[in-house]
Amino acid sequence: MKKRIAIIGTGGIANTHAKTLQNEVDDAEIVAVVDIGSEAAKEFSERYNVAAHYSDATTMLANEKPDIVHICTPPGTHKDLSIEALEAGSWVLCEKPLAASLRELDEIADAETRTGKYCSSVYQWRHGAGARHLKSLIERAAMGKPTVGVCHTLWYRDDAYYAVPWRGTWASELGGCSMGHGIHAMDLFLWLYGPWQEVTAKIGTLDHDIEVEDVSMAIVNFENGAMGSLVNSVVSPRQESYVRLDFQESTVELSHLYAFKNEHWKYSLRDGSGQQSELETWQKLPIDTRSIFGDQVRYHLDCFEQGERPQTSGEGARMTLEFLASMYKSALTGESVKRGSIVASDPFYTAMNGGGA
Repeated sequence: MKKRIAIIGTGGIANTHAKTLQNEVDDAEIVAVVDIGSEAAKEFSERYNVAAHYSDATTMLANEKPDIVHICTPPGTHKDLSIEALEAGSWVLCEKPLAASLRELDEIADAETRTGKYCSSVYQWRHGAGARHLKSLIERAAMGKPTVGVCHTLWYRDDAYYAVPWRGTWASELGGCSMGHGIHAMDLFLWLYGPWQEVTAKIGTLDHDIEVEDVSMAIVNFENGAMGSLVNSVVSPRQESYVRLDFQESTVELSHLYAFKNEHWKYSLRDGSGQQSELETWQKLPIDTRSIFGDQVRYHLDCFEQGERPQTSGEGARMTLEFLASMYKSALTGESVKRGSIVASDPFYTAMNGGGA
């Protein structure tokens, strides 16, 4: 039986969700869409041949009782909508960032416990064939221990991008380029190389009239002894997403922009290494038959069928959001921040900017 999916929010990213559900999986159907603009909801439903459209989530959840809700609204609304959907009996796949703070993330976790349902963040870069292949190599220590890594999100956004009212503010966008743009590469980097242990960071607003940062830089230490350098930017005219992971015997690089395929991965041997046969094995990536977002949607549907917690929910979602909270705390206080040190009494537990601390 096909899973019944509802989409809340009909902005740009909702089109990716709808196209993926209709073109890349065959056991799910979109039964309803929601947008506070009733005309936007109607137009979206017609575009994708969806039977029902609503202007409020509460009525939709009561009438349609979807199996899974995809949340595609501005970031400041994610926590409340996620909890409402969970309490209505639905699983949730929510666009990033999942929550505005660690406190909000804990509120979602409490709702999961009450309802027995799961709420996942969209971290699709973990799900691409090349990423899953590399993760398996790392878990087997096939290339030796990790040593030093680089994670760069070098993008460009103009003033028109920030003219959208909810962007560029702590209250509604929840953070700057780190939270809204670099989060994907950082999540992949931390998932592959982690667990992370400590972060030291700086942020700056260099070329936009906004509250939040348009550049951030961080140094991260990992529990396994590796170190990493992270740069996030929306002031870089030649855009690139670049991740490099060094191991004792190999360097692995990923260079693309918004969505990678197998062809974007490169494996290199240490100079003088005689492991050519091993390199050939490492480079044999599984076929990527879907988009990386399609892979996450497929994985999420499989977890729903099996009743298993998805890896980008719970602690899997907290890993990256806690890193962001710690990165912002380091940048705004001038101190290095250890994982696990932001507790309920800390102002950075309730707001990424420490409430203006």
